[in-house]
Amino acid sequence: MARHKQTSPGVRSCSGFAETLAHPDPRIAASRQAVQTRLLSWYDRNKRDLPWRRRPDDAYAQLVAEFMLQQTQVATVVAYYDRFLGRFPTAMALATADLDEVLAAWSGLGYYRRARNLHATAQRIAAEHGGQVPADVAELTRLPGIGRYTAGAIASVALGVRVPILDGNVIRVLTRLLAMRDDPSKASMRRTLWRVAEELLPATRCGDFNQALMELGATVCTPQGPACERCPLAGQCQARARELTDVIPAAVRRPKVQPLTLVTAAIRCGDALLFVQRPRTGLWAGLWALPSEEVERGEDASLALRRLRATLPAGTRLARCPISSLTRLLTHRSVTFQIHAGTCTLPKQLPPPKGKWVHPQEWAELGVSRALTAILKAVGWPG
Repeated sequence: MARHKQTSPGVRSCSGFAETLAHPDPRIAASRQAVQTRLLSWYDRNKRDLPWRRRPDDAYAQLVAEFMLQQTQVATVVAYYDRFLGRFPTAMALATADLDEVLAAWSGLGYYRRARNLHATAQRIAAEHGGQVPADVAELTRLPGIGRYTAGAIASVALGVRVPILDGNVIRVLTRLLAMRDDPSKASMRRTLWRVAEELLPATRCGDFNQALMELGATVCTPQGPACERCPLAGQCQARARELTDVIPAAVRRPKVQPLTLVTAAIRCGDALLFVQRPRTGLWAGLWALPSEEVERGEDASLALRRLRATLPAGTRLARCPISSLTRLLTHRSVTFQIHAGTCTLPKQLPPPKGKWVHPQEWAELGVSRALTAILKAVGWPG
């Protein structure tokens, strides 16, 4: 992976910087220099030692980190990051890997669409950019799974490009800093926040500044009970001055969680269990799971169980009553599994399409969800 020059140790220049913006926000102009100086000084003293920060000029390593960090806590990502990079150390290595292998390495992180997008992005980087992550933000946003925020994070942190970022942590810091009470999910408010984030960027260390904003939101300017007494921007924060930190940013209405029930078959054949690969789209797309059938709204579960039986191999006996039931909470779904035990008396019977008999030593190499791991524990497999 090519390295990118720095102007001096720890300081990278940011291309495209104009000290005087055409239309500066007056709320920014008065405190901009203080915000930049105080925040970077605080970051130098307090930044967490995270594995992707040990590879600041490796754009591929930063790309992997940003995909993993989408909708996932830092502590969870840390447990996977080094292992994933050890298995796929370059974009070329990831591009040439089988998708099932990538999903297996991702197992447990959730939101598996990110893994599929990351794999597709690596293939595009290999085919169109010679294995090197492009430095152009527009080129980055054309890659699967990379939006404006992810492109900005990769470009500013690893490639020294002057470009802003805007995630939940940054939104919280900026709205409190300027006492912006409007709903941050509104398009007009998002445009304003992107402009503010850009106007705040310093002439150098743009990547560090962007990371400092995120770090401040994650560790000090938290959603509830922000530690204002430890905040380097307390003197510039208008929400603190007006005692509005508990109401800024404005609460965003969350979509209602939808219930879903699946009848699920745990079919044993000797020490093997029947697994099927889920469709490439939809819930847990492309992952391996136990055979399941959705219970339609208003339908009795026995009808779904009848449909499930019809998909199973000949010689299968499936209990009428579930041996266990468990519920998993997803972002917008509450999924309840009604698990039915069964056996197959014909060991040589072929499994259904996209299915296979999996032995205990094999399943850890498959891409599976945390929900499946919980189901396997509930049915005592492997023993």
